[in-house]
Amino acid sequence: MEYSIISKRSSRARYSYGTIFLITNLIAWFVRDYGERVLPLLHYSKACGNGGSECSHTMGVLRVSLGCFIFFLVMFLTTCFTSKLYDVRNVWHSGWWILKFVVLIIFTVIPFFVPSDYIQLYGEFARVGAGVFLILQLISVIEFITWWNNYWMPDERKKQSCSLGLFMSTVCYIASICGIFVMYVLYASKTSCILNIFFISWTAILLVVMMAVSLHSKVNRGLLSSGIMASYVVFLCWSAIRSEPATQKCSSQQQNNDHGGWTTVIGFLIAICAIVMATFSTGIDSQTFQFRKDKVQSEDDVPYKYGFFHLVFSLGAMYFAMLFISWNLDGLPRKWSIDVGWASTWVKIVNEWFAATIYLWKLIFPVVRQTKVMDHEETEQQMNNSTSV
Repeated sequence: MEYSIISKRSSRARYSYGTIFLITNLIAWFVRDYGERVLPLLHYSKACGNGGSECSHTMGVLRVSLGCFIFFLVMFLTTCFTSKLYDVRNVWHSGWWILKFVVLIIFTVIPFFVPSDYIQLYGEFARVGAGVFLILQLISVIEFITWWNNYWMPDERKKQSCSLGLFMSTVCYIASICGIFVMYVLYASKTSCILNIFFISWTAILLVVMMAVSLHSKVNRGLLSSGIMASYVVFLCWSAIRSEPATQKCSSQQQNNDHGGWTTVIGFLIAICAIVMATFSTGIDSQTFQFRKDKVQSEDDVPYKYGFFHLVFSLGAMYFAMLFISWNLDGLPRKWSIDVGWASTWVKIVNEWFAATIYLWKLIFPVVRQTKVMDHEETEQQMNNSTSV
């Protein structure tokens, strides 16, 4: 009973860290868009330069991101390898919130007194960290799709699963095809929009390839996993095209002004929530990245891997920084904008292609491995037969 109470407290702690991460995102946005005008204290820091320009806009986001990164890195170092609920590090992870709040404030303030050259260096490092975060997120998403497909696979004991799985796969494919058609109409209606035509057409090709491989007789994974993956890939393509700069004639951002209408503000807030949810869902999915997945969970084991959880949040701090500055360390982000620019577009496109590659590899690799094993066994059998003769 005591372990049950401690485990619930540890599980609730995840939401507290998620709230901290959300607040940090909002602070980064505020410093980026309004820090130079609303925070006069920045003018007194030598590191912020004349008028505090080095502590707002892009550099302001990087400074807040650095503070968040250091906080979760410290939490990672102090909680990694925690395996039991009675470990003292479990108490540190699940409690001491006042002390951690003070530490977070200190770590957030310190980067505003760090010279800009070091912050620029952190920005280069953050690009790599954000890329690692995207890879972890992709693996987590694909593992979830695989689990979902296995859950709805036809089973003699679950007659409903086959029809429901077929219905869901049909919905996913219809949504994907409609998404391709809508993108052609909205973003590739002119022959001059050659890049958008390429992005959308290649996405359509990926859909066909994933479906064909999934239905191959040697793979035989059905339509559900490829249908869900098709929807995800179409979403990534749409998100990439939406990130194209407003100056482009094929961009959907042209009508947005610098102050942002209510649709821009709502979209911005939804994007922030999506960042937090992506970080949170990846952070609690430590089982996907375990080498041994057959380990039995005992009563006094921690409900999730604290070290991995905080590591993902530290990488997420770099990721939100890149989204707020559109992966451009030298640019000046627009107000109420997030992840807009050619760098953001290409990051999402590469992310889409990489996601499809990982998915196809997960389909093909078991077949290749099984073929090699069968060939090896056949070779050994032939050698044994020749020896016996």
